[in-house]
Amino acid sequence: MVLIDGRSCDESVLPHVWSRCIGAGRANEALRADWRQQFAEVVAAAGIQYIRFHGVFHDDMFVYRESYGGGFGPDSPLPAPVHTFSYVDKVFDFIVDHGVRPFVEFGFMPRGLATATETVFWWGAHCSPPKDMTRWVELVTTSVEHWIDRYGLAEVREWRFEVWNEPNLVPYFWTGTKTEYFELYEQTVRAIKRIDPELRVGGPATSVFVPDDRYRGEVEDRSAMHDTAAAADVDALEWRPVWIEDFIAWCAERDVPIDFVSTHLYPTDFAFGADGEGVHITRYADATFDDLTLLRKLVRNSPYPDAEIHISEWSTSPSARDFIHDTLFAATYITRAYLRCATLADSISYWTFTDVFEEGGAGIGPFHGGFGLVNEAGVHKPTFHAFTMLERLGDRLLLATSDGVVTRDSRTSAVAAVFFNYPEDMAMKGVGSQDSYAATRALAGMGPSRRIRHSIGGLEPGTTFLVEILDWEHGNAAEAWYRMGSPLNLSKAQGEHLSGVADSLLGFTLTVPDDGVLDLDVELAPWAVMSLRQAA
Repeated sequence: MVLIDGRSCDESVLPHVWSRCIGAGRANEALRADWRQQFAEVVAAAGIQYIRFHGVFHDDMFVYRESYGGGFGPDSPLPAPVHTFSYVDKVFDFIVDHGVRPFVEFGFMPRGLATATETVFWWGAHCSPPKDMTRWVELVTTSVEHWIDRYGLAEVREWRFEVWNEPNLVPYFWTGTKTEYFELYEQTVRAIKRIDPELRVGGPATSVFVPDDRYRGEVEDRSAMHDTAAAADVDALEWRPVWIEDFIAWCAERDVPIDFVSTHLYPTDFAFGADGEGVHITRYADATFDDLTLLRKLVRNSPYPDAEIHISEWSTSPSARDFIHDTLFAATYITRAYLRCATLADSISYWTFTDVFEEGGAGIGPFHGGFGLVNEAGVHKPTFHAFTMLERLGDRLLLATSDGVVTRDSRTSAVAAVFFNYPEDMAMKGVGSQDSYAATRALAGMGPSRRIRHSIGGLEPGTTFLVEILDWEHGNAAEAWYRMGSPLNLSKAQGEHLSGVADSLLGFTLTVPDDGVLDLDVELAPWAVMSLRQAA
């Protein structure tokens, strides 16, 4: 029996919610060699089980074809739409071959089916309702039947099918109304359930929580957010999920299935004041925990109490140019949040695993605030190490404190722990968003060091434990880049140096003495994250 600080432990389950699903930009990027190399690395290090991305039906995947290009001549119309899956097969085969399952986001609309062809993103996504719902249903049906033929029904029953992405953001991700989205959801879920009732479908995949009525109507009302923009204390406002309650009520009234409820929980907001000026809002450090607690309560008290809860996008902010993403501060923030929220959702999908991400085009420079755990050059960010440390934890929780956890693996009985120093002064601030790496560095001086002291008894004498510490001077590649002058284009030598810095954590070993009690006594600098695990 393991004893912590001389006391027996009341074990509980610790779901590895961080590894359940992870995000990526769009399907076509998964055809790139560097995307694939980084994906394999992240899966191996972080135990990723599902992956979600945009653009399965985008024109660059050539799934839906109403014409066939003839090279230099005019485009040749086809007598009926043709569905081809050669590109998607390459992507899904690669994912499945690595032991990962697709979390399929149906979207965006093929140009030939779109009612409006105004596009979003550098790569030009069409975000409209279909001009022909029958053809949309045929597209969905043919796709799912193809995947069942290719991967088997038992496998595809384990996948998740999510209808669209952030349809509340009109006209950016949806040019229709709220009701038009609900109708798209109904037609999609009924089509899939006709194929097999056990296939799992959900939505509405909406973005963020808000404290006002901007999304109460059929389309966004910016005037409803003026008070939010002007609020002296945004954390005192009542933040609620977008469309979730309306979606559940609409589906319940029509007996439409919901296997899971999905939404996005960025702890930020962007509100417009009465003067038309936009205001960036960063919420407190426990915003994600509180939002999930509310969402869980709403679902459990709804007509769909057994629906899974999937946060299909989550990060410190929804900006692909937020330099916090590159930093140690983000690593500490997500470590704390994941441990706090581990039992509150079926997945909390980090957005994203890689900086190979082109919504705004390629990033400028090796550290440009991209979402990824890994930058475009393959350099591991501090967040990569946070995921690796979390995944080393066991599935049984022995001790939970405000500084971290001690766990046991139910299969091997191996003990592992993660501790961190998230400065108390930041509890009501969150890590915020920054438009330059230099601006993030002001956080480095926050708070004092923190002493982590615990005794872990009941261990086998002579067992070796490995300790790794991620901190300002160890594993902090973006800071090393800044110190070399923030070069926009790295030389080969510079790239190799940064890769070396990125993976050079502070490490040492501890050996269990004859009494079987490991005394852990470590001083953690502000923002440091520490992993303790048994040596192989």
